[in-house]
Amino acid sequence: MDGETVSLDVDGAVATITLDAQARRNALTVEMKQALLAAVRQVAADDSVRAVVLTGSGRAFCAGQDLAEHAAALRADAATALDTVGDHYNPLVLALTGMPKPVLAAVNGTCVGAGLGLALACDLRIAAESAKFATAFTGIGLTCDSGLSATLARAVGAARASELVLLGQPFTAAQALEWGVVGRIVPDESFLGEVKALAAKLAAGPTLAYAEAKAALAASFQPPLADVLAAEAAAQTRLGLTADHQGAVESFLAKQPVVFHGK
Repeated sequence: MDGETVSLDVDGAVATITLDAQARRNALTVEMKQALLAAVRQVAADDSVRAVVLTGSGRAFCAGQDLAEHAAALRADAATALDTVGDHYNPLVLALTGMPKPVLAAVNGTCVGAGLGLALACDLRIAAESAKFATAFTGIGLTCDSGLSATLARAVGAARASELVLLGQPFTAAQALEWGVVGRIVPDESFLGEVKALAAKLAAGPTLAYAEAKAALAASFQPPLADVLAAEAAAQTRLGLTADHQGAVESFLAKQPVVFHGK
């Protein structure tokens, strides 16, 4: 595990995984995704851990894919630039949803794109009052990945999910609570204390019953989440070849307005 991008702390029966790349708002590079997956798998295999917290350092939970790295991948070979969805994001989502113990997303700040997908892959979500959310994908000419096309609709309903994905407007923690994206919000100054208290409660709970409940809820997905992830990955690969997506990424990095041409 790369301690410079992801940290893992185990305190009693609670493991806390922290995305720790503050300079880029915890945006995800390949290196960071690999480190995160290693951490998730490590705590899943540790029988002494009975609850897991996923959070971010600084002012962001996770700003999604690192677009500078993605732009370089597009320039090198657009046909393979979105392979990261199948190679990294999908295993991460499956590891989180399949973990036989509860996972709490502690959304301390900015939570967009794949960051929102990772939060929705957790069992419970608690947000700081100042946290901001967005789907972000269509803003750069992409569809959803990291399971968000299923998990968001499941959380907020089909109509709201369509609006959040197609329009891509950011939303507040209060709206996230109202719409069902998070289960609770707390003032920033008491956020860490609330997270610790909730994690401790989960760690002291019936771990085996939690695992069976997670499996039962996962089985209720139609189609199964693994099929959704595969379909998302195929769609992202197709979109990676479009002029709209490639131009949008370059415009975003250059801080210029994005213009779409439907090509």
